[in-house]
Amino acid sequence: MAALKEPVKIFIVQSLACFETPQQVADAVQQRFGIEIDRRQCEGYDPTKFSGRNLSKKLTELFHQTRKDFRENIDDIAIANKAFRLRELQKMYEDSGRNKRAKQNLLKQAFQETDGRVTKQEITGANGGPIESINANVPLESYKKAREQILDEY
Repeated sequence: MAALKEPVKIFIVQSLACFETPQQVADAVQQRFGIEIDRRQCEGYDPTKFSGRNLSKKLTELFHQTRKDFRENIDDIAIANKAFRLRELQKMYEDSGRNKRAKQNLLKQAFQETDGRVTKQEITGANGGPIESINANVPLESYKKAREQILDEY
């Protein structure tokens, strides 16, 4: 096993805290620092594993703080943002040319991204009461049924 310097240890701890596998971390250390280490050595820097039970207090605290920050800050991950996903789907839709099946699948996926819901605005109050505006997300089927009922009444 190679003796690791502090920056390499910190890199390993932070990578493991971000849910990377020990093999991914070992490969990243090889690529970034030019140090070849075994995945089992990386596993020793994960305090949630048996092999990491003797990790220093400083590195254990760094691991837990990094994991906490990683879990809370999903805003830093672009694909977790609905607007980003929809924009990417739009680009794919525009690039699909005349491929109708691809376009259909992209439209379906975009519909699912928006939870398959439409916004319904209720104009009248219950039992003919005063007019009030209520915005709510409702499933598309419920919206269609309510609309058909209103049209049938007239």
